[in-house]
Amino acid sequence: MAHDLNILVIFVHPHPLRSRINRPLREAISDLPGLHIHDLYEEYPDFYVQVEREQAKLDAHDLIVFQHPVYWFNAPALLREWQDVVLEQGWAYGAKGRALHGKRWLQAISMAGSPESYSKDGQQGFSITEFLRPFEATAHICGMVWLPPFLTYSTSSMDNAAIAAQGVAYRDYLTTLRHETALITAESF
Repeated sequence: MAHDLNILVIFVHPHPLRSRINRPLREAISDLPGLHIHDLYEEYPDFYVQVEREQAKLDAHDLIVFQHPVYWFNAPALLREWQDVVLEQGWAYGAKGRALHGKRWLQAISMAGSPESYSKDGQQGFSITEFLRPFEATAHICGMVWLPPFLTYSTSSMDNAAIAAQGVAYRDYLTTLRHETALITAESF
């Protein structure tokens, strides 16, 4: 029998009060049952990540969502530090590292560029799928299931109605994932 997934949203934005997109997206999901939001910059302003505490949070959840803006084709610095110290060999990967096997990994990212700009012929020169490969590879080496990312494009030109609609879409996507009865993968879409 399927059960509702416990969701951990690792929210990573160095300036959440100035956020036009990530803050409203966070607010749109904040009251979902079974969902916990963990703000890394609030928790670790000095970048001193408590590894055991973070690993315990991961242990307690089935779906891990990494919500952040894209900065220079990557995640904010604190998320990169978090991955370096929390996803350690012998715990997250390697011969004895099976703690995350079977858990789901979801990137919920926002970027100023349009979908067209993230293409071989676009301004960025690569698709967003290509930019996300390091995250997908990390999920893979940790034995996690990579889910289709939640993407918010063209953030600099979105009006309030578009932002609100994106919040509803984000909430709906996480609700669907939480109540999944079958494994959702990129091949499902």
